[in-house]
Amino acid sequence: MTGTTETRPDGTAQDSAPEGIQETARTISPRSGARLAVVQALYEMDISGKGVLDALAEFEAFWIGQEVDGILHPKAETAFFRDLLRGTVEEQRAIDQKLDQALAQGWPLRRIEIVLRAIMRAGAYELMFRLDVPAPAAISEYVDVAHSFYTADEPGLVNAVLDRVAREVRPGEVSAPKGGSNKGGGKPGSGKPPAKKA
Repeated sequence: MTGTTETRPDGTAQDSAPEGIQETARTISPRSGARLAVVQALYEMDISGKGVLDALAEFEAFWIGQEVDGILHPKAETAFFRDLLRGTVEEQRAIDQKLDQALAQGWPLRRIEIVLRAIMRAGAYELMFRLDVPAPAAISEYVDVAHSFYTADEPGLVNAVLDRVAREVRPGEVSAPKGGSNKGGGKPGSGKPPAKKA
């Protein structure tokens, strides 16, 4: 995200919306909008304890494609949004195991910040269970989602972790890293993030 203002996962701005956020919401594809909404819904569920049905109803009625507190939320492909949210919650145990394996030793998923954890879970769900979505495209989409919330190393961490998951669950779709594996790298947020994969 550009500018000094950050948008929280609930879509409200800490100060005011940066220029360009409104335009981004208008031009984002419905599938990309669904991914962003899923991350926001997972965050909301994590902090409020809401269930899937409540989150689906709330986001479809009041968030997706709506303007809330001066922030225009992008439109989303409804069926895709529903599948991603339900699937991520239903398959959370298997997803969390894969993410724990992909994260650096000593940094289990439960230690990762809530929004980052939601991004990784939704991305891992697509990699593991939505085989109709090419792995490189799914990784790139969730790195873009991470850029919506973070300006530091977090998008690089999302890229690295989802890349590791993809190498395990879809080995034929991603190329081997140059110079050997980086499995078990440093702590999340440390060092320079890896380059974004196409």
